[in-house]
Amino acid sequence: MTDVFEEVEEEIRSERLKRLARTWLPVVGAILAIALIAALSWWGWQSWQTSRANTASVAYQRGVEALIAGDAAGAESAFAEAGEAGNGAYKALALQQRAGIAEQANRIPDAIALFDQAARAEGDPVLADTARYKAALLVMDNGATLEDIEARLEPLTAEDRPMRPFAQEALGLARLQNNKPAEAREVFVLLTLGQDVPDSIRQRAQAAIGMIDSSTAAGLAAIVAAQAAEPAAATAPTGPAAAPQAPQQAAPAAGQSPQ
Repeated sequence: MTDVFEEVEEEIRSERLKRLARTWLPVVGAILAIALIAALSWWGWQSWQTSRANTASVAYQRGVEALIAGDAAGAESAFAEAGEAGNGAYKALALQQRAGIAEQANRIPDAIALFDQAARAEGDPVLADTARYKAALLVMDNGATLEDIEARLEPLTAEDRPMRPFAQEALGLARLQNNKPAEAREVFVLLTLGQDVPDSIRQRAQAAIGMIDSSTAAGLAAIVAAQAAEPAAATAPTGPAAAPQAPQQAAPAAGQSPQ
């Protein structure tokens, strides 16, 4: 009798295993297939991104070389190709270079639009805010109202923004140019008290305060020229491909090739 019971139990266990296999093997197979497809898709996407980055790098370098050779049309074409092929950082840099070319050709509305596009192309605050700041300077120098200028600059003056001291200085100068010396003085005082303000900006802020207090605008033009020139030197990357690979670096100066 014992042998009979053992045979019955064995048959019951075997039948249970068969039912479990019929139930779960398709599920397990589907999960494994999905995992394989996901892994292959990720590998394919990574390969595609690498290929695009290489294409953008070559095109961007070609644009830099064309700029050095004085071929603005060739540079424009190469930077447009780099922007189309590259990631957000390459696109932002290429758009800023194209904006610089447009500015040099006195196509100011086009330059402002390209800087605005560059600001939207990359989430990195250094690249994005650099483009916003350059667009604001062009707007400021080309007859915009104070309200328009403030709308562009004031967001850049928040404590966590990388271009804060430059934007504060530009905001103070815009208010000074629009006959609002008291409001401008408030901004310049903040610059003299700020801890992370470059010495050159602090010194120009002190000069502006002295100019306001003495009721003279004789030094305004020199301050504006110095203010506009400094961020270009302060934000230029060390190489044409360096900024896309390390987006924490800022964009090249408008119209200038990376060194």
